[in-house]
Amino acid sequence: MSKINSICLVAMLVMTIVSVSNFLGFSIAGISVIVGIVFFFINRVLEKNTSSDTGLNVKAIGINLKDKSILFWIGLPLVINIVCFILATLFLPEFIEHIYLRTEFMVSLDKILLLVLQLAILALGEEIAWRGFFQRQLSKWLPIIPTLILTSLLFSLGHLAVGNIVVVSYDIFFIFINSVLYGVVFYKTNNAWISAISHFIANLFIVIVIAFF
Repeated sequence: MSKINSICLVAMLVMTIVSVSNFLGFSIAGISVIVGIVFFFINRVLEKNTSSDTGLNVKAIGINLKDKSILFWIGLPLVINIVCFILATLFLPEFIEHIYLRTEFMVSLDKILLLVLQLAILALGEEIAWRGFFQRQLSKWLPIIPTLILTSLLFSLGHLAVGNIVVVSYDIFFIFINSVLYGVVFYKTNNAWISAISHFIANLFIVIVIAFF
């Protein structure tokens, strides 16, 4: 194993450990995003890659967005979130409060421009860490389907919050589904900007619903 791969593997193990730390009562899962972002750029320097090679290509955004099949995948997490909240409204109303409590410390619902900026930064940060770094590195050792499943499982567990087990399980299930979809977007485009757009749109819908209720 090369030195670069060894460094990336250590970073991925750290992200994994931090993501599952919620099970031990530690609320430090967000550190996994910081680790992923840092090592994304460290790996970029070590491999001497351009932005197009690493999965963060600004120039390709326009090209990707002109592809109707990509637009379908970008919008699918939003559809999933709509289904999620419709079902929750009908059968699991406690879910709305759970989401509010899980996200209130991250976003400013009373300041629209700040809210949009926060959501954009959070989405891009998570996509660089989990898709641009973790998924991309993991795909060097595993086929794409197990890569998507394992990456999304860890990503979902990083969002685990205290609460009713049914509500928490419902929350984690839909986070997992959307994470797989973000992973598919990244796999098809090799561009974390595009998966971040999908992530941002889906999260914006959630915050709008929370604010409404």
